[in-house]
Formats: sequence, structure tokens, C-alpha cells
Amino acid sequence: MDSVIFDCDGVLVDSEAIAEATLIDLLAAWLPDLSTVEELTAALGMTTANILGHLEARSVHRLPADATARVDETIEARLADELDAIDGVAEAIKAIESLALPLAVVSNSRRQRVLASLATTGLDALLGEVPIFTADQVTQPKPDPALYRLAAAQLGCEPGDCLVVEDSVAGVTAAYGAGMTVIGFTGASHVPAGQEARLRDAGAWQILPHMRGLEALVQQWLDTRRL
Repeated sequence: MDSVIFDCDGVLVDSEAIAEATLIDLLAAWLPDLSTVEELTAALGMTTANILGHLEARSVHRLPADATARVDETIEARLADELDAIDGVAEAIKAIESLALPLAVVSNSRRQRVLASLATTGLDALLGEVPIFTADQVTQPKPDPALYRLAAAQLGCEPGDCLVVEDSVAGVTAAYGAGMTVIGFTGASHVPAGQEARLRDAGAWQILPHMRGLEALVQQWLDTRRL
């Protein structure tokens, strides 16, 4: 059975970039003796609480007692602002509604953040009953191919029967590593220069610049599989 999987918050906005920028801003004030960017690179894949604990142990300064909650709340507020400002949510909804295949959402963010982004855009009404798989569900560093394989299994599919829409190099790498066909999406906000080439290098089958082109790519994928 063929299915389509979305990194749903990433389809509209680069949530990981927002999370990283938020951490850098807050940690620069809380732990000013650290080179935050370098330290965060070394801590990729950890939960927010673990990242903060890891960095605090390397600093002469101490974090606020509610640091984890403050980081998460700030990230979610910034994500909501970004999603609110995006021109194209209606197009995304139309594109997703046009698909007559089982759907799932896979995100390397926490479940709470994914639900917040769905609610902010109005995608919750469309995807509220769609199974959602998030970083909370796997123990490996994220992004993890196991998360994508879990989604396929829950949909009753083999990984090779899944088409994934991902906007990040890490997400494309993980989905491709799970054996799925991946569309690299460049229509999200904060797309860096050269992202299309990076997504292709990571294993993207096609590049989707705008959600209104999704249905045609899905049909192309289905036609290819029937040959």
C-alpha cells in the first residue's frame, strides 16, 4: 500500500533552524563564557533538557531553574509567529486534501511542538486524525531512520512504499536511509542558499518548490512504480 509522509511543521517552516537560533540567543545570555554554536553542534540529537544540562556542566555559570520550559515556550512562540506569517498554508491544505493515499506526519521535533504548529496553521483540522510520529518516540539521536520505519509499519507499509516530503538535509538523509523515496521541499521559510543541491546530495528524488506541485509529483511517483 502506497502512502505519503510529511514533516508537517517543516513543510511550512524550518522548525529546527528556529529551535537552534532560539537556543543560541538564550544561551548567549545565560552561559556567556561558552561558544554556543560550537557547543550546540556537539550536542545535536539531545533533548532540550539534555542539551542544557550538557552545556551548563561546561560553563562557570548556572542556568535558570525553569530554563527548559523557557526554551520550549520561546521556540513554540517563535514557531507560531513564523507559521502565522506564511503565505501558502491554504495551498498546502489543498495539495494535501487532493491526495487519495494514506497519510502520516513524521517530525524530528517534539510532539507538543508539532501539535502547536498544526493548530497554528489550521492543518490540525485536516491532519488531526492522521498518525503523528515524533522525536519523543525514538531513543536514538534525531533525525533517526527508525522513526520513518516506525511510521511505515504503523501504516501497514514497507518503507519502499512511502513517499516522504522533507525540507531539511537531516530529514531527507534519515528518510532516504530508511529506504523511502524523498521529495526535498524548498518552499519553507528560511531556506538557505544552495539548499536544493544539498537536498539532492542527501538523497532527494525530486525537489518541490511549492506545495501546489505536490499532486503531480505524487502521480509521477505512482506511475513510475507501476512500470
